[in-house]
This record gives sequence, C-alpha cells and structure tokens, in this order.
Amino acid sequence: MVKKEWIDKGYIDEPVDKGLDLSSEIRKLCKEKDAIILAHYYTTGDIQNIADFIGDSLALAQKAAKTEAKIIVMCGVHFMAETCKILCPEKLVLCPDLNAGCSLADSCKADDLRRYKEEHPGYKVISYVNTTAAVKALTDVVVTSGNAKKIVDQLPQDEKIIFGPDYNLGSYINSVTGREMLLWNGGCHVHERFSVDEIVRLKKEHPNALILAHPECKGPVLAVADVVGSTAVLLKRVVDSSDTEFIVATEAGILHEMTRCCPDKTFYPVPPEVSEGSLGCSCNECDYMKMNSLLKIYNALRYEWPYVEVDEETAKEAVKPINRMLEMS
Repeated sequence: MVKKEWIDKGYIDEPVDKGLDLSSEIRKLCKEKDAIILAHYYTTGDIQNIADFIGDSLALAQKAAKTEAKIIVMCGVHFMAETCKILCPEKLVLCPDLNAGCSLADSCKADDLRRYKEEHPGYKVISYVNTTAAVKALTDVVVTSGNAKKIVDQLPQDEKIIFGPDYNLGSYINSVTGREMLLWNGGCHVHERFSVDEIVRLKKEHPNALILAHPECKGPVLAVADVVGSTAVLLKRVVDSSDTEFIVATEAGILHEMTRCCPDKTFYPVPPEVSEGSLGCSCNECDYMKMNSLLKIYNALRYEWPYVEVDEETAKEAVKPINRMLEMS
C-alpha cells in the first residue's frame, strides 16, 4: 500500500534492513516481476552497475521501444520516464523519484511554445528530447544530441525551423549545418556552467589530454574542444582512441562508464564556474539525476510506484515526433 506521505513526497524512502543487499534484492524483484532497469550515464555508479541497460537519451528510447518486459524502471529524469510511457503505453513505467526533473525541460513550457508557433506560421518545430510530453505533442520531430545533425540534414535546405529548447545545442547544429534555425533560449544548468578558463587551466596541467565536450555547453567551450558529441559519442571516442588522457566537459556520471571501459586511461572532469544564484551544487553533477538511489529503486519495484502516466490525447500526439526520430535515426 502506498502511503499518503510518500505520494506527497513523490517517492518512497521506507527504510530496509541494514543487512539487506539492495543490489541483489533489486535484481531478484526484476526477475520476479519481469522488469527491466534502464539507466542514463549521468546516474550514480551503483545504479549503472545494477542496470540492465545504460545509455544516452536516444539509446534509452530505442531500448524502451523494443523491450518485452512488463515493467520499465527509468533511472534518469522525469521526461525520460514520460518518453518510455509514450512509446510503451501498455507497460508500467516506474520513476524512482517523481521530483527528478530537468532544468532544460522546465525552460520550455507548452503554452509558451504554442504561442511562439502561432507567431511563426509555416515553421517546423524540432524539439530536443529533454522536453515534457506536452511540448513533444507540439513538435514535428524530436532529436537528441546524438542524432540532431543527422535529422536536420535530412530536412529540405529551405525548411523554416524552430529549434528548442537548448540554445547551445541549436547554435552548434546551426554552425555545422549552415542552417539559420530560430533558437529557443533554454539551457542545461550543468552544461552552461562549464567555462573556457577552467578547461585552459586543465590543459596547461595536462597538455596531452584530449578535450571532450557535450554540445549543450556554450559556444566558447565547444570552440576549444577536440571532440564535440553526445555522451555516447564521447564514450566511443574514449574507447576507440589511442589517447590516454581526457578532459571531460559533461556531467560527471559518464566518468563511471568511461573508467569501467578504459581503466588504464585518465579522466579530468571540468569543474564548473559557479556564480551567485546558480542552480545545483558547485560541481559538475546534475542534482536531478542524483535523486535516483538504490533504495528508491528497490521500493519502486516493491510497491510498483511511483509510476508515470501521460494523458491519452497528449501521448497520441507526442508519439508521432518520437517515432519520426527513431525512423530518421
């Protein structure tokens, strides 16, 4: 039975026997309930270790669309769980903490986008996957940082496009495609805090290190990077490269998988430039991603709550641009 106090909080934190091995118990519950655990690279290492599959937003969406499991536990942030539910309406989609939001998704409200579309008739809307279901329902095609260029390149050169909500990613795609898309002024509170000064300092200390940056970073950061790409792209470069040192400008959770894949290589996370009034902690971590925990996952599986629902009419429209993304990827 789910208690009202848990509903008010948005998660279950019922304590368990201190001697209980949460990782083992989670795997047992997955087997008993035919559940699959999907985890983003930005979650903590202990969660990545017990997940059935870890990946970036595109890979997680692709995995959700194909899984035959009855229950999906999405260890990431709320919009990712929404995407799973939109793709798999018949499945139970659990989100260990309903408070795990996204500053980027919050920067674009559906009502605001609807008004903006009305002000720009004839424009197609490309929305980053880091958006709510309601925003996706107003979108022509969804993209991720890993496939945005590929999808934009498939559209007619004279297509009038609104790209949102990540301004930095949109600006980067404009620069590599020669497009002039209208850009929504939104951003990720983690990636926007990285600064060129910190990267230059690290490069002086480690002159042989390759600089890796996520396209959600600001333009000046991307300009000094050796490699710009999604978490999956950056990870692949680390694995395939003969380089042994890397300066990494993205959320610190990716370092767990990088280190696991390449234990003989060295990684230097770029610290953020912290300003007064900035969101989150004074480190390169997403507080929302870190709301996931083994205890919350265990309780979510045990009680089959918190789960995510998407309004049927919204889901009907939102699935169209997601499917188009999967088809164009």
